[in-house]
Amino acid sequence: MLTPTTDVDRAVAAIERGGLVAIPTETVYGLAADATNPAAVRRIFEVKGRPAGHPLIVHLADAAALDDWTSDVPAGARTLVALAWPGPLTVLLPRSGLVLDEITGGRASVGLRVPAHPLTRELIGRTHPLAAPSANRFGSVSPTTAAHVLADLGDRLDPDLDVILDGGACPIGVESTIVDFCVDPPQILRAGGVPPEQVEALMGADLADATGPSRASGMLESHYAPRCPVILVDTQDEADAAARDRPGSVVLGVTDDIAQYARTLYSSLRAADDAGASCVIALLPPAAGLGHAVRDRLLKAAAPRR
Repeated sequence: MLTPTTDVDRAVAAIERGGLVAIPTETVYGLAADATNPAAVRRIFEVKGRPAGHPLIVHLADAAALDDWTSDVPAGARTLVALAWPGPLTVLLPRSGLVLDEITGGRASVGLRVPAHPLTRELIGRTHPLAAPSANRFGSVSPTTAAHVLADLGDRLDPDLDVILDGGACPIGVESTIVDFCVDPPQILRAGGVPPEQVEALMGADLADATGPSRASGMLESHYAPRCPVILVDTQDEADAAARDRPGSVVLGVTDDIAQYARTLYSSLRAADDAGASCVIALLPPAAGLGHAVRDRLLKAAAPRR
């Protein structure tokens, strides 16, 4: 069994020998491999149990690397990343010849971002850009601590090859916002750590909501789900009534601090499972700011599983 570490040297060695590293970011922990190593990238899918057609995000050291990984950067995308990177924003752009099919699921586009966590930025700067989804079993609740990664993937990672890099609890707690610049006008494919209102303000333009098939991480109808059922309500009174009717339930969302709700959402869902809760009753926050991302995650967690 792996023991999480803060030693970046060990993480560098793991990437260089083709291993996987669970990386801390400001959003959630990712399961990373050298984005130029096809065998290492394929192993991400094996460890997570992730279908091969679901694309990964390439994490770059800085915006200067953007042009190596894409064949075209529209002016709006360049403006946005200049203002939002490093940070919880992913842009979907036409891929360059450098991008592996394993990363994109054979698609013509690639998701790119520059994470803000200092340990991960050091790791990328000392190795290569890293391809990474969240460091959990496919479809389940995303990890926001190294302990979550260990609980989910500890028995699937190789202690002689892989590393869990412990950077503490993720300060935002929900994944990056994904903006698709392969369509006109650009679309927000996933609400995340940069609220839609802020994206539009930074760009000075309106964006469209996602249409068409799933083409980026987190676009499945059912995702981010704990083992117990999730019931959504709009008011505290509805939450209290639902809790009275469902012994052993856990109620989430009794706070006006939406940043705190986002930061603790995944850890709260995991804690409910660990406590053997009969269900989670979650208040939907207003569709504003980080509320967009929290609503998205809760709606997907509550969706029927197939």
